[in-house]
Formats: sequence, C-alpha cells, structure tokens
Amino acid sequence: MTYIILAAGRGCRLHPITVNCPKSLFKLDESTTVIERMTTLIKKYDKNSRIYVVIGFMYKDVIKNLEDVAFIHNPFYDVTNSMASLWFARDILDGTDDIVIINGDIVTEEKMMMDVVCIKPVRPQVLVDSSVKSQGDYNVQVCDEKVVVMSKELDDYFGEYAGITKINADSVNFLNESIGKLIEEGQYDQWYENALVQMIFRYNFSLYYTDVSEYNWTELDDVSDLVRAKRIISVRED
Repeated sequence: MTYIILAAGRGCRLHPITVNCPKSLFKLDESTTVIERMTTLIKKYDKNSRIYVVIGFMYKDVIKNLEDVAFIHNPFYDVTNSMASLWFARDILDGTDDIVIINGDIVTEEKMMMDVVCIKPVRPQVLVDSSVKSQGDYNVQVCDEKVVVMSKELDDYFGEYAGITKINADSVNFLNESIGKLIEEGQYDQWYENALVQMIFRYNFSLYYTDVSEYNWTELDDVSDLVRAKRIISVRED
C-alpha cells in the first residue's frame, strides 16, 4: 500500500513547545520521534509499503530524521491546511494503489498498526474511537456501517476520528478530484477530511468506519497527549 503522512503544520496548539520543533519530531523516548516510529511500524507490517511524508514547517529537520521515505513539500504550510498538503500529493493519488492517509501527530500502540492500519482496505474507511463520547476533537456520526458526517462542531456523535483514513484504489481518484475542486474553490485552509464529508453530502459517497476503541492511540494536541503518547510506547508489545 501507499502511505501519505501529513506532517507540514506548525502544531500551534502546543506552543510554546512546538515553536522550534514540529509535533512529528517529539521524542517518545531517548531516540525515537513520533514520525520515525510511525514509519518504522509501517515498514515492519507492510513489507511492500511506499511512504510519502508531506513536509512544511522545519522541513529540513524532518528530512534528517527519516530514511527510505519520499518527501513532498508544501511551501505554503503557514497559510494552508491539510487539504493543500494532500493536494500537493495529488500525483500519488493516481488510483493505482490503496492509500492510507495518516496525520503526522498520531501515536498508536503497535498492535493497532498490525491489526488495522497496515491491512489492505476493501472499502474506503476512517478509523473511529467509539469510547470517546465527549470532548472529542474531530468527531464522527454514523448510521449502520457508514459515516454520515465528520466535524469539529458535532455535539452528538458516535466517536472521535482517530486521524487515519484508508482509501481503496477504486475510490482514490474520486478523492483526488474532490480535493482538486475544493482547492479551486479556495478551500485550501480546510482539513482534507472535509473533502470526504463533501463527497458524502454531494454524491452520496459510501464511507465506512472501523472502530479502534479497543486500542491505545492519541493525537498530539495538548501536553496531556504528550504524556499519554509516552505511556503508549512504554507498554511492552510482543
């Protein structure tokens, strides 16, 4: 599969910690950063993986931290959002391979990578944690097997979006076209997940979900998340 890790942003919600250090370079232990651990686990559980990292803020430091991955530069990271970052990766979204899109500040337990993230998708899906029923960051409402809507504004929802989307090859071109249209409309400052929501609303696109509530994971949004991330990797995983 092809993996696109979105790691261009400044991580402003973690200032002043991230003023001179991207979230993806937060050290989980003495030697391992968030993004290094993610790429290592991908390579471990998907031997044929192709990994692309979209970079922007302090991109030279991110490049120094990684080996055997390809980089895509978003030079406008300071005035755009992940919609633009994925648009810069549009040549990768060519419909020839299944795509896994991962936000660059996600830390998961190793078993979640093995059981869910690195498994070939048979249909387009987002990973959702149904154990989060309040104070979720970007939330998902569902009906039966399908996603109805995703938003930061939802008060009533099934669970929190876990920052990972898996798109099978048959749906990749549709996502690519949708992102292109939104960029043309000037929506380059939006989350790329909004393209998925537009696909559902405009075209009745079937987006499914996988519940990952049985696994430990976190998105690095605040200081407590940094502590949780360290705890996740401190648990011995066989």
